[in-house]
Amino acid sequence: MNNILKAIAHGASLAIAFIPALLSGFGRMETMFAFFAQAFAAAPGIPGDYLRIAYYKLTLDQCSLDSRIQFGSFFAHARARVGRGVYIGSFCIFGQTAIGDRTQIASGVQILSGRRQHARDEMGRILGSDRGHFHPVTIGPDCWLGAGAIVMADVGESSTIGAGSVVVQPIPARSVAAGNPARVVKPAELESRDE
Repeated sequence: MNNILKAIAHGASLAIAFIPALLSGFGRMETMFAFFAQAFAAAPGIPGDYLRIAYYKLTLDQCSLDSRIQFGSFFAHARARVGRGVYIGSFCIFGQTAIGDRTQIASGVQILSGRRQHARDEMGRILGSDRGHFHPVTIGPDCWLGAGAIVMADVGESSTIGAGSVVVQPIPARSVAAGNPARVVKPAELESRDE
């Protein structure tokens, strides 16, 4: 019975999200994409969770319907991928990113499109974001990103990023990293070999 109700909720949400997705060119028209992404971010409760995932299913490069995106969270760019079984807490903001299957993201996390989004000219003046370098950031499967983390570099599979950490360098798989800047505090465990 639960699966039937979920299927009905997903179907209804996809129907509601279809027109906004169409008006955003299915993610190709940045201004309209951002408008509807922010509008859906404000939809409360479980219906909001269903509407957000439906909109992103129709507009992102990839998004699984069996993931969950909480209130206040949104993607700033349609060039993003969300794997299966992903959980995203409240008030998160994502740039160009690929989030692996089963990854869990706490509230207030930001995944930026790399570290060099805002270039400067030879006089040191900040240039517009259209002159920056956007770089997709990959979060591997089975990761945990703690509350308030800011991620600007890739995170390897099965890694944990501590709450409030700032990731500016890639984090290896199966590591625990924390701090500002984030440093590996527990390295990947070596796999045992049969000899």
